[in-house]
Amino acid sequence: MAHYQSMGSIPPKRHTQHRRPAGRGKQGELYYEELMGEEGFSSDSSLLYHRNIPSTIVDAQVWEVGNLSTTPNHPLKPLHLQPHALFPDAKTIKATDVVTGRRLLLGNGDVRISYAVAAAPSPWYRNGIGDECVYIERGAARVETVFGAFDVAQGDYIVIPRATTHRWLPVASRKEPLRAYAIEGNSHIAPPKRYLSKYGQFLEHSPYCERDLRLPQGPLLAEDVGEKADAESEVYIKHRGSGPVSSGGIVGTVHTLPFHPLDVVGWDGCLYPYVFNVRDYEPITGRVHQPPPAHQVFEGWNFVVCNFVPRKVDYHPLSIPVPYYHSNVDSDEVMFYVEGDYEARKGSGIGQGSISLHPGGHAHGPQPGAAEASIGAEYFDELAVMVDTFRPLDLGEGGLACDDGKYHLSWSGGRGGGSAAGEVHSID
Repeated sequence: MAHYQSMGSIPPKRHTQHRRPAGRGKQGELYYEELMGEEGFSSDSSLLYHRNIPSTIVDAQVWEVGNLSTTPNHPLKPLHLQPHALFPDAKTIKATDVVTGRRLLLGNGDVRISYAVAAAPSPWYRNGIGDECVYIERGAARVETVFGAFDVAQGDYIVIPRATTHRWLPVASRKEPLRAYAIEGNSHIAPPKRYLSKYGQFLEHSPYCERDLRLPQGPLLAEDVGEKADAESEVYIKHRGSGPVSSGGIVGTVHTLPFHPLDVVGWDGCLYPYVFNVRDYEPITGRVHQPPPAHQVFEGWNFVVCNFVPRKVDYHPLSIPVPYYHSNVDSDEVMFYVEGDYEARKGSGIGQGSISLHPGGHAHGPQPGAAEASIGAEYFDELAVMVDTFRPLDLGEGGLACDDGKYHLSWSGGRGGGSAAGEVHSID
């Protein structure tokens, strides 16, 4: 995101003295400059000015990150996951936070997709593995970060760079708790390169631009949130390690700081969290059906994020508005059905809150009768978030727990045949 921003108190020249206010004729103490940068010193970065030395910790303990193991999708099947079933009662939700309460649905070496329904505040948290892109399905929260704060609600994506210290504070609501769909990359997550100039500006054909991005409200200090600047604090850190198989090689540490994490008096640069609302996405349409890349919103290493929003559909006089059947030769496709009526999936059991996995090697497309029924449609009222990965996705413990077990039979009218699921056929 080469979109320069400056907030709070910074010196006129980088890497020069920046001091706290002091009495007349006196020099204040130096603020502590931290470079937060990507790809070593070769890509986007920001400089943050702290009241305290950012390296300071007084304790480090193990954080048991939970079961992040995965199981191969074998035998190969399309799947229908129902993540709402993972958080069935108000008591569970009341005790769950967006960081430690995530249930892993799907994952591979490039990306992990989790789901949480939360009403509890999260601890301070830092993902040391990659960027996070969290989509808010329902509810609302305040997200406080060292760059500033965001108020997020239904339809917001919040993109949080790797190693950004932050916490989630759900907004209490009798109507709907916070429902969050978390996409955790092992890389950086950014707008697609084809939307950007060589200098990082959004180009004219992009379906969104800088005006649509919400930036941090800040800078934010401990006293701004009614807390003590010298309060001892814990920060939960997810990072790489040689952890047990059940953690997928991902481990956690809790650092104890002798001060509050919100101690940044100013920052500037091109690396920071931001929010984009799906309703600000301008869909690209055509006379005939547009392929999924027309709906792309973000990209990471070996995966992309797309969104299908309410839109005018194909207007060729002989067009068929729903997708054609297609084989994902190079990718697995994960679709999270958020709102509306998804025409291509009618009759499959999929509804709002469902997630489908269409794996590479299986030709998928509309349910029987959907193509004929869509002819003449002028508008689709649907909202879905899609993740396409270029390496196979395995199932996490949450995915195994909420698979409906029968979606793969939906194109055959529910008629099964052959071996039972998991039965091995010998080639001898």
